[in-house]
Amino acid sequence: MIILACSDLCLSFGTDMILNKISFNIQQGEKAGLIGVNGAGKSTLFKIITGSLQQDSGEVFLSKGLRLGYLDQNSGLESSNTIWGEMLTTYSALTSMEARLKLLEKNISSEKDEMRIHSMGKEYDTLLERFSREGGYEYNSRIRGVLRGLGFEDSQFELQIHALSGGQKTRLALAKLLLEEPDLLLLDEPTNHLDIEAIEWLEDFLKNYKKAVLIISHDRYFLDAVTIKTIELENCECTTYIGSYSAYAQKKAVDREIQRKHYEQQQKEISRMEAFIEQQRRWNREKNIVAAESRQKAIDRIDKLHAPKNLPDSIKIKFHSSIISGNDVLSVENLTKNFPGKNLFHDVNFNVKRSERIFILGPNGCGKSTLLKILAGRLSQTQGNFEYGHKIVLGYYDQELQGLDDAHTVIEEVWNDNEKLTHTQIRNALAQFLFTGEDVFKTIGVLSGGEKSRVALTKLMLSGSNLLLLDEPTNHLDANSREGLEEALQAFDGTLIAVSHDRYFIRKLASRVLEMTNSGLEDYRGEYQYYLEHRRKTSEGDADGNGQPLSASKQERLDIKEERAKRRRLERLISTCEEDIGTVEARLAAIAAEMSSEAVQSDHLLLSALHSEQLELETRLEKLYEEWSAFTGQIEEIVVE
Repeated sequence: MIILACSDLCLSFGTDMILNKISFNIQQGEKAGLIGVNGAGKSTLFKIITGSLQQDSGEVFLSKGLRLGYLDQNSGLESSNTIWGEMLTTYSALTSMEARLKLLEKNISSEKDEMRIHSMGKEYDTLLERFSREGGYEYNSRIRGVLRGLGFEDSQFELQIHALSGGQKTRLALAKLLLEEPDLLLLDEPTNHLDIEAIEWLEDFLKNYKKAVLIISHDRYFLDAVTIKTIELENCECTTYIGSYSAYAQKKAVDREIQRKHYEQQQKEISRMEAFIEQQRRWNREKNIVAAESRQKAIDRIDKLHAPKNLPDSIKIKFHSSIISGNDVLSVENLTKNFPGKNLFHDVNFNVKRSERIFILGPNGCGKSTLLKILAGRLSQTQGNFEYGHKIVLGYYDQELQGLDDAHTVIEEVWNDNEKLTHTQIRNALAQFLFTGEDVFKTIGVLSGGEKSRVALTKLMLSGSNLLLLDEPTNHLDANSREGLEEALQAFDGTLIAVSHDRYFIRKLASRVLEMTNSGLEDYRGEYQYYLEHRRKTSEGDADGNGQPLSASKQERLDIKEERAKRRRLERLISTCEEDIGTVEARLAAIAAEMSSEAVQSDHLLLSALHSEQLELETRLEKLYEEWSAFTGQIEEIVVE
C-alpha cells in the first residue's frame, strides 16, 4: 500500500528552478534513500512533504491517519528537561496510566467500603491489562536501549538538555523520534554526529523497523545496509531506482551508457539520411525531389532521443608531494593527554612508515581528533613525545575548519598561503573545487559547510604535503565529492593518517587501522575488512580474537597480504608517474617546436613565456623521475611469496 506519493512537484525561488515535476512514492514498510549533490533540493523536498514549505505546483498525498516523523538537521528539544525526562514525554500515555495504577493501589489498600474496592479493582484490572498490552513494562528498557545505542552513557541520563553539545542534541532528537515509532520516518543526515558503533546500531534498528523510512544521507555504506530503493534528485529532476546505493550507482552508469549509444546511433542515422536528402536535392530532378521529401518525412516521424544530461560538476583533486619523505615518517611514544578531571588517553605508541594509509577509529570522545591536533602542533600533550622523520611536509585538515578566516574572500584565503602562485593559477585551482566566476569573491563566513570544506581541501592540495593528517574530511561533502576525494587519496604518493566514521571511505583507503579503546591503542595491520573480522571474532570469544597474540602462521599470512596491497599501490603510483612523465615530455617537445618557429622567435613576450614554462616543466620532470625511481626502488624491496 502506498503511504506517500509525490506527483509533479515544482518549486522555484525567483528565477532558480529547484524542483521540476518530482514524482515518486513510498510503500508501507519500504526503506528508501533520497540522494543528490549538495544543493539538489533534498531537504527542501522533505519540508514540502511535512507541510512546512509550500510547493508552486503538484501534489503530496499522505495516507489517512499516517503518523509522520521528521528529523531535520537542526531538531529542537525542550531545553529545561533532562535527557531521561525528554524521552519519557514520548510515553506520556503510559506514564499517566502508571501513575493512575499506583494511585488505585494506594486507594484500594486504604479503602473500607467493599463496593468502592470492587469498583476500583475493576478499573485497576482493566487499566493494568491495557498498560501491559501497550508496553508499560518495557518502555524504560526501550528508552535505555535506544539512548545507549546512540552513544549516551547511563551516567548522562540526568543531564540537562541545555548543557548538551549540538551533536548530542541531534542524537537525542533522533532517539526520541525512534521511540515514537511513526509510520513514516523522514531522516535528514541521521548519521551526522554518530561514531561507527552508533551508526551500526542505527543500521540494525532501521533494518528491523517494521514501518517505512525515507533517508537523506551521503553515507553510502549506511544506505547500502538499510535501503532497498534509491530516489535521486539531479538537475532539478527525479529518478527512482530499485536497490541500494551501490545498485543505483551501477544501474545509473549502465543506463547512461545505453542512452549515449542509442543517441549516437540515432544521430548517425539522421546524419546519413540528411546527407541523402542533400544529395537528392543537388540532383534536382523530379524523382530526386520526391525521394528527398519522402526521406525528410521519415526524419520528422522519428521520436528524437536526447543526449544524456551532464552530470553535476564534481571536484577534481590531485594531491602531490613536493618532496619524497624518508621511510620512517612518524614515531609516537607514550603520548598522553589529560584535561582537568579527565584522562582522555594515555601511553599511545605507534610508528608510521612511508606510503601507509592509517585510519584511527574509536567511539566519540575517546580523543581521536585531539590526537591529530597534537600531531599537527595545534595542541600540546600532557606526557610523552612524537617525532617526524626526514623531509616531512605536513598537511592538516581540521574537521572544525578553524584554520579558515571568515573575513577573507575565498581567493584571499587560498592565495595568502600560496603567494608564489599567479592569479590565474589560484583561479584554476579553485575551479577544480567548483569555485568559478564571482564565487571566488564570497567571504568565508557566508559559505556552507560543504563550501568551506572545499576551500580547506584546495589549500591542502596546493600545500605539496607528503604527510596528510585528515580529521573527518568527508563530513560536509556529498557523495560525488567524497568519490573525488577517495580517488585523489588512492593516487596520493605520500602518507595518510585519518580519522573518519565514513566506512565506505575507510574501506576504500585503509591499509592499517588503529583503534583507540579504554584499555589503550589496538593496532590492526590490515585493511578495514581484516579489522572488522578480527573485531567480530573478539566479540564471539574466538581463540585468535581474545586479546592473545596472533599465531605465527596467521601473522605471516597477514604480512603477505599487507605486502601485496603495498605492491599494488606502488604499481598504481608508478603508472601515474609514467603517464605524467609522458605528458610533460610531450609538452616540452611541443614547446621546443614552437620556440624554433620564426613567428615565435620574433615575439619576445611569447618566447619569454614559453621559456618560463619550459623551465618549470623541466623541474617538474626531474621530480617525476626522482619519484619514479623511489617507487621502483621500493617495489623491488617487496618480496611476496
